[in-house]
This record gives sequence, C-alpha cells and structure tokens, in this order.
Amino acid sequence: MGASQQHTPGAAPAIITASGLGVRFRRNRGARRSFKDLFAGKQRRTHTGEFWALRDVSFTVHAGEAIGVVGRNGQGKSTLLKLVAGVLLPDIGHVTVHGGVAPLIELTGGFAGDLTVRDNIHLTAGLHGLSRAELAERFDAIVEFAGAQGVLDTPFKHLSSGMKVRVAFSVVSQLDEPVLLVDEVLAVGDKAFRTKCYRRIDALLAEGKTLFLVSHNERDLRRFCSRGLYLDQGKLQLDGPIDDVLNRYNSEHNS
Repeated sequence: MGASQQHTPGAAPAIITASGLGVRFRRNRGARRSFKDLFAGKQRRTHTGEFWALRDVSFTVHAGEAIGVVGRNGQGKSTLLKLVAGVLLPDIGHVTVHGGVAPLIELTGGFAGDLTVRDNIHLTAGLHGLSRAELAERFDAIVEFAGAQGVLDTPFKHLSSGMKVRVAFSVVSQLDEPVLLVDEVLAVGDKAFRTKCYRRIDALLAEGKTLFLVSHNERDLRRFCSRGLYLDQGKLQLDGPIDDVLNRYNSEHNS
C-alpha cells in the first residue's frame, strides 16, 4: 500500500470546488471568421480552429486529499492545474480554492529568468505571504535542500533544467499554502534528489496539506495519491480511487 493511503480526508472541509469548468483555445490564431459570422447570432457563429481543452469538468477536493490527474498528453491536465492555481481563467464555469496554492508548474514554478536564484527565492516567498523574518528562518534550509549554495547569484535562466527544479521545488515546498500543485517535475533530476522530494511530499501530506499531482509515472501516482481524476478529450471521464482510475486509463490506452 502506498504512503498516500494514510491520508484519508474523512469529514474534512472542501478546499477546492470546480463546477462546469471549460477552457477554449484556438489552434490557428490567424484564422478569420466569415463576413456572415459577424452578423450571425452568438450561438450560430462558427469558430474556426477553436477547440475545448476542458469542457464541463466538476469535482470537489477536501483538505488533506492527494489527487492524481491522469490522461494522455494534450488532454487538459496541465490546463486544469493552471485553473486551480489561478494563472488561467475559465471560459465557462468556475473554480474556488479556499486558501492559497503553492504551484510547481512547467519546471520554473513561475520564477523570473533574469533574476538571480537569491532574488527569486525572496520574490516567490514574498508573493506567497512569507515575511522577511519567516524567510530568514527558512532560507538556509531552502538553499541546502536544493544544493544551490554555488548558484545563489546566478540568473535563474542560466541554470540547468535539473537545478531549476531543485530550486523551485525547494522554495515551493517551504511555503505555508495549504494546496501543493505539482506538474511532472518529479520526472526531472537525479534519483537522490527525487528521493528527497518524495520524503518532503510525505511530510507535507502528514501535515494535512492537499496535493494535486500530474504525472505519467504510475509508481508516483500510486505512492502519493488515494484518488484520481481521469481526463480524456477534455472531459472528466472518471473520478475515483487512484487504482480504479489507472486501471481504466490503461485498459483504454495501453491495450
């Protein structure tokens, strides 16, 4: 049994509520609408090149849950995390997060490439409400966890992919936000650092944090997550125990 099975939310309050979420993108930004479309009613207009990355997605997450988001590439997993993080707004529906989120999305976690590692640590901590005194207490631990002592004054954009993940994970995992969003970054870096990340996530879950994890690694999903959301063709196909979700996914795409 994975470690995640110990983090049952029970009667914990809802911390994330999504209702009818939909996000629409355009494949071809240069596509033009016909002259007739300009005078057609809103419901009758054609939208050349548009597609729904997510459509009619609803779910509720309770405090302390560890959720694994499952699906093929391009099925809306990262889009969903961006909606929860508040960096992307839905075209329809809404998502409510009762508390802040600590996002580790798309490798950099929102870090500024031209700023040094030191400045990024201060900036990210400040944006998430850590006081100078609180950051001072945690700064050495952040740097040590990442092994970043030698790159503190290096612009973030000049770091290797592995070091970017080390720094970003180290900072984000030290924030006090109740929700941690992790998108594929555990796939980057060496085995020793991944082991440190796993221990840190275990500790955060033991503290009652809520985890949203996007990963193609079934071992990670089964280890941390008790529940899964299976996205396919932009829709939520299954919301249930992680083993059931992975079995459904595998039966449809690995047969």
